Amino acid sequence: MGEEEIDDSPLIQGFPSGDVPFRRTGNVERAVAHIITGVIGAGVLSLAWSVAQLGWIAGPFIIIVFAGTTFLSANLLSDCYRFPHPLYGNIRCPSYIDAVKVYLGDSRQKVCGVLVHASLYGATTAYVITSATSIRAILKSNCYHKEGHQAPCKYGDAVYMMLFGLVQIIMSFIPDLHNMAWVSIVAAIMSFTYSSIGLGLGITTVIENGRIMGSLTGVPASNIADKLWLVFQGIGDIAFAYPYTVILLEIQDTLESPPPENKTMKKASMIAILITTFFYLCCGCFGYAAFGNQTPGNLLTGFGFYEPYWLIDFANACIVLHLVGGYQIYSQPIYGAVDRWCSKRYPNSGFVNNFYQLKLPRLPAFQLNMFRICFRTAYVVSTTGLAILFPYFNQVIGVLGALGFWPLAIYFPVEMYFVQRKVEAWSRKWIVLRTFSFICFLVSLLGLIGSLEGIISEKLS
Repeated sequence: MGEEEIDDSPLIQGFPSGDVPFRRTGNVERAVAHIITGVIGAGVLSLAWSVAQLGWIAGPFIIIVFAGTTFLSANLLSDCYRFPHPLYGNIRCPSYIDAVKVYLGDSRQKVCGVLVHASLYGATTAYVITSATSIRAILKSNCYHKEGHQAPCKYGDAVYMMLFGLVQIIMSFIPDLHNMAWVSIVAAIMSFTYSSIGLGLGITTVIENGRIMGSLTGVPASNIADKLWLVFQGIGDIAFAYPYTVILLEIQDTLESPPPENKTMKKASMIAILITTFFYLCCGCFGYAAFGNQTPGNLLTGFGFYEPYWLIDFANACIVLHLVGGYQIYSQPIYGAVDRWCSKRYPNSGFVNNFYQLKLPRLPAFQLNMFRICFRTAYVVSTTGLAILFPYFNQVIGVLGALGFWPLAIYFPVEMYFVQRKVEAWSRKWIVLRTFSFICFLVSLLGLIGSLEGIISEKLS
């Protein structure tokens, strides 16, 4: 009792994989930290703007609906971690793509792989955009404090995006998600800190105003079409703020067993979603209550708040620190997939498979691999370049959320659940889940249309 057991259950690749088994020491607390690091990120800062587009009734309601949808999706997917293979027993599926392969076959695995990696890639690109926005907000806050709120305090984005990219190149030396518990804990603390500051400033502003701003229908528009575009974009932003299905199985693969990993993951998901929903409702609703129709696109960088400037600076510094960890949480699954594929494709390549130990004074020894250095550096450079090309926070957030929400958070988990539980066609459960999936598809489609329209409008203006 109390000893850590080595899990030698076979992995999906290779049945069995031949991988060297290692200890999985993750628990509920670490899983919650990973989830919060992945979930409470760039999305929370756009929620006040999203609520402003939807109004006092639809805004909070949509946030709660997405919370429930995400919890259901997480429960369905966590049960898919172990697959009862007829020849090899319980097969572990350490990634989302692996689970789709064993449950749904190779053809849908390829489609899923494209969507998963596009979603992860897009999320890291959004984190680059947000980091530069927060760094710029610190400089503008200090400028406004010294020169006045009407001063022309303008700063570019590209330099700060490149600085963030440089930090991520260094952070990419972390081998994999199993070595990132400390990064997630620090990032989770940072996310709580800046979310709480945004909430506190919103409450303070409401008290100072002496009334609650906003309306039941949200920000007015010049015509119905423009209003619909904004509503759809707001839905897309909320969709981006919640789902973490693309990294759920990677997180679950770090958990110790017993108890069963799916039970631990469900408990962690429930705790993390309750916490994030509380913060989302508070930040979104108090932000809208504070500014009404003037609610900024990013609560802490849109300068609805000017003072106390030092608190704005501190909150944005916390955002940047959180994004450093969040970027790694979303990029590590891509790194791992590429590492596994290349190792299998080129088993005799020293460039791909050889590791070299490096020991610096007063630092622990760590291993370097030339392929990892080259690929991960190229990956960070590409996300940084794309962020510089399309630095539109709310619109990019909306597109990413809408594009990945239905297929990754709803469709594939539901389909895998049907296979796992052998749900019969046209049974009550089959009809309910099919209807649920179709409704989510429509919502995702509307969010995508609205956000794409927003990017096109911004680019042409």
